[in-house]
Amino acid sequence: MTAAGFDRLDKELWRLKNEERHSIIQAISEAREHGDLSENAEYHAAKERQSLVEGRIQDLESKLSRAQVIEAKDMTGDTVKFGATIKVVDEEDEEMTFQIVGVDEADIKRNLLSNASPLARGIMGKKVGDEVEVNTPRGGKSYELLKIEYK
Repeated sequence: MTAAGFDRLDKELWRLKNEERHSIIQAISEAREHGDLSENAEYHAAKERQSLVEGRIQDLESKLSRAQVIEAKDMTGDTVKFGATIKVVDEEDEEMTFQIVGVDEADIKRNLLSNASPLARGIMGKKVGDEVEVNTPRGGKSYELLKIEYK
C-alpha cells in the first residue's frame, strides 16, 4: 500500500481505539442503567456497534502489521507499476487521471484506483502510447495511456 493509504488506515485505527471505544463503553453503561437488558434496544444496539468496531480494529491491525509500504515518489521507470499516477483517454476522448493503489485505499471519487480493478490490471506494465482493452461491467472499453508519473 502507499504511504498515504497506510497513514489513513493508521488514523482510522487510532480513532476507533481512542474515540469510538470510549463512546461505546459509555453508551453500554447508560443502557445498563435502564434496567432489563433482555428487552433493552439501546443496549443491544451499543453491543452490536461494539462488535462491529472491534472487528474493524482487528482487521486494521492485521492489515497494517502485514502492510508493505511503497513510496511512489521514490519509484522510476517508463512502465506502469503499483503507485503510479496515470493519465488515460478512453474511446470517447475523455481523459482521466488515477493513482494505482491497494484495494484497502482505493477511492474512485478521489481518483485512487484499486490495483485489482480491470483497468489497473490491464494497464500494469504498459508504456505511454500503449492501448489496452478492458472488460468492465458495462462491456469492453479501450484506453490509451497518455502519461505515467511517480509522485
